[in-house]
Amino acid sequence: MKPVVGIVATNKMQKSVVVQVERLFHHKLYNRYVTRKSRFIAHDEHNECNVGDRVRLDPSRPLSKHKHWIVAEILKKARIYVPPSAGNTADSGSKTEISVSSST
Repeated sequence: MKPVVGIVATNKMQKSVVVQVERLFHHKLYNRYVTRKSRFIAHDEHNECNVGDRVRLDPSRPLSKHKHWIVAEILKKARIYVPPSAGNTADSGSKTEISVSSST
């Protein structure tokens, strides 16, 4: 088996991730290009992968019933949204209330 490249779909397990690999092929009957998706469960020793990361998987011996791949490297980290802290939004809201109450 050769190494595959995919995107991490979920990392809710300990030391395991589910990687989704897409492949594009030409359908001869419909004469269209079709996308197919495969999901592989892979071993992530240090829990470094997050959802959306692009990773390369290498085949390995069976580690469990469904886990036959190891995360070889993280090719690209996903951009994770960090919401603004609650303290900053509360301060700006109270200033707005003060300005509204003083003008009335």
